[in-house]
Amino acid sequence: MGEKEVLLTQEGYNNLEKELEKLKTEVRYEIAERIKVALGFGDLSENSEYDEAKNAQAANEIKIAELEEKIKYARIIDESEIDTEVVQVGNTVKVRDMEFNDDIEYTIVGSTEVDLNANKISNESPIGKALLGKKKNNIVEVQAPAGIIKLKILSITK
Repeated sequence: MGEKEVLLTQEGYNNLEKELEKLKTEVRYEIAERIKVALGFGDLSENSEYDEAKNAQAANEIKIAELEEKIKYARIIDESEIDTEVVQVGNTVKVRDMEFNDDIEYTIVGSTEVDLNANKISNESPIGKALLGKKKNNIVEVQAPAGIIKLKILSITK
């Protein structure tokens, strides 16, 4: 991953720590049990259960390393420092799509907390990048696969 700062809310940081703990304890134990059972089947050269368990073990260790890296470089966003003058990570921004006259609300979050179902978008996404640093009533243009989208910022809240 390389020393890249990872922006997180306190909730996002807590979720990463919980997930890491689960992977290091429960998931490691379950995989170890699968390996032990598979070893009981004998010949490892044709033992698909053993191969699957070892692949799961490798994938779990990679995920653990990724989470440890994110936690190591995490910067927790101090909610008291978030203002509503300009768009920043942690804000909820209501925008109007100028072409379709639709209003949409986005919460700008760090890349590890993206949840498109809840309209939580990354500060690194095209819309997130375009909104950052802008003020209420600014119109931003976002390059999207379908073309340029024009969004007017209607409100910025915490």
